[in-house]
Amino acid sequence: MDNNKFFSFFMEFMIRDWFASIPITVCSILTVAVVIERYLYYQKNRRDVSAFIHQLQKELERNQLQQAQMNCSRLGGVIGEVAEEGVRLMAEQKEDFSKAFDITVGLVTRKLEKNLAILGTIGATAPFIGLFGTVVGVVFTLDQLGVGGGGTPVVVTGVAKALIATGYGLMVAIVAVIFNNTYTNTVKRFNDDFLLLKLLFLSFISSEASPTSTTR
Repeated sequence: MDNNKFFSFFMEFMIRDWFASIPITVCSILTVAVVIERYLYYQKNRRDVSAFIHQLQKELERNQLQQAQMNCSRLGGVIGEVAEEGVRLMAEQKEDFSKAFDITVGLVTRKLEKNLAILGTIGATAPFIGLFGTVVGVVFTLDQLGVGGGGTPVVVTGVAKALIATGYGLMVAIVAVIFNNTYTNTVKRFNDDFLLLKLLFLSFISSEASPTSTTR
């Protein structure tokens, strides 16, 4: 099949099978929008966590909590936001630090996971929308064959046109699934960084509490 014929088949599908082409096209637009929006958001919040944690550790060892908060604020992004809140909680809520810090992480994780459910839903439903369009297209082809007659070429051409719906749905779904998995792994890496911060804070809380327990 040459490109011109494929393009004509595709345009015919878009117009004739609008009940399938419009939902899949909407899914494709949503996929592109979410992919771009999430990419820009993750890039804006990407930070060098290793260097930052080493610096934060030194400031906590010197008990320079105010300086640590300033550096967290200067770092910015979700990492800086969580770290700054962690320093505040470590100073004010040592006994309930773990629960309070987990709440902070949970709220930030919601921001990181925003709109990822859209990609997951499109990845799961777009193939079925395309399959629905194919089934309806095959039914129309067989109906026309029964009414007007025709041979094998008519059936083959009709089925080929109907399969465009499945291909279109699969293409959109594959893109959605790939980026959903990629961004889910990105969120996991952010959560790993949050866990490192939590372990750092807990280690200093326990080190401050240990001399007291020894004295008792």
